[in-house]
Amino acid sequence: MARFWFVSAPLFSHTDWGGFFETAQALQARCHDVLWLSEAPLEPTITQRGVAFRAIRKTGWLWPPPPPPDLSSIPPQEAVSLRYKRALDTWLSEGLVAEAVEALLDLEDEIGRPNAIVSDPFLSASAIAAELLDVPLVICGWPAQSALDANALFPVQRDLSSDSQRRIQRLCDRFGISGRNFLRGSTPSIVSEALHITYFTPGWYQAELPTILPQTQFVGGAPTRPADPPPQWLMDIPPERALGLVTLGTVFTGDLGFYSWAAQAVSSVGLVPVVTLGWNPVASEPKAELKRALPAGTRLLNWAPYAHVLPRCRLMIHHGGMGTTHSAVIHGIPQIVVPHAADQRIQARRVAEAKVGLHLTAHDVRQGQLREGAQALLNADWVLERARGLAREMAALGGVERAAELVEGVVG
Repeated sequence: MARFWFVSAPLFSHTDWGGFFETAQALQARCHDVLWLSEAPLEPTITQRGVAFRAIRKTGWLWPPPPPPDLSSIPPQEAVSLRYKRALDTWLSEGLVAEAVEALLDLEDEIGRPNAIVSDPFLSASAIAAELLDVPLVICGWPAQSALDANALFPVQRDLSSDSQRRIQRLCDRFGISGRNFLRGSTPSIVSEALHITYFTPGWYQAELPTILPQTQFVGGAPTRPADPPPQWLMDIPPERALGLVTLGTVFTGDLGFYSWAAQAVSSVGLVPVVTLGWNPVASEPKAELKRALPAGTRLLNWAPYAHVLPRCRLMIHHGGMGTTHSAVIHGIPQIVVPHAADQRIQARRVAEAKVGLHLTAHDVRQGQLREGAQALLNADWVLERARGLAREMAALGGVERAAELVEGVVG
């Protein structure tokens, strides 16, 4: 039996990545000692799903982020630089990362050393702690990639690269390590020497394949059979009525106009709209206003059980979170992705490149293209066939059981 620490930022979306949490469950089912580490707000989510949890004071992830600056009165290049710096601060704020490293080291003193740390892709503290504890680091949800050619970067990106390298070096100096779990060069990032697991296929990363390093393993994924009965609201919808799911995940849930426009688009093609608002609270008056703007028959929920709902879906309209995108792919559902931030743009691009859906911008949505996109996808049988074909490719790679095998292999 091996001891694994799973470490994530204190956000529900950072437990997903297409199968991160399920990999912990699979290892636990194989009689390994699995402990999930994050900040206290995540504890109910983890323990309710049957995995032991330990709160640590910091994970090194800056959340919530500080209020965005007013960019309206500064030059465009400076505004872009500020946006990049805010993104860098999220995963590489030196003081916050150092505090998280100390929290992990304190835990080692208290309960003993793990055999490996299995981490969220963007936790610098995991990379440092794994080297200090001299245990393998496993990254779940993101491929290991070589650095990009510095000449291909914009000046603002080169400036950010230099800032990133300086921060990493100062952290390495502070803890007296070499930084073996960081990629240096033009695009600094966290890179495990041992193993990166991505829950997609090699073809999903077709554009990036030349830069993907050999420690990356592709395990795909497959739908899980629900262990509980479907909710009553779902049983009340006649089984011959197909659904269209609209979601912005659990973080970017304040765009009420998006929910309304997307639900109208779903309804226009004859599907029953299912709109989920996530776990973030929504004020009662805006929520009432949203209800008035939704088409008749829409189911408005905070959360929908995907294992029950997605097999009945014919379309998903969403933000491009990796977990949400993965869910659509493994169920063979055509999708429209409207990215709101960060890596969501990458998922949106890959959906379009794989020809299993559309990538629209916020401007496209305001111009009414959600309705046109929904009609185009529902009328294109070849898109549905491509989506189902990709789902079969994903299932053939072994999913979380294969991921668990690979993690076991790291510790011998």
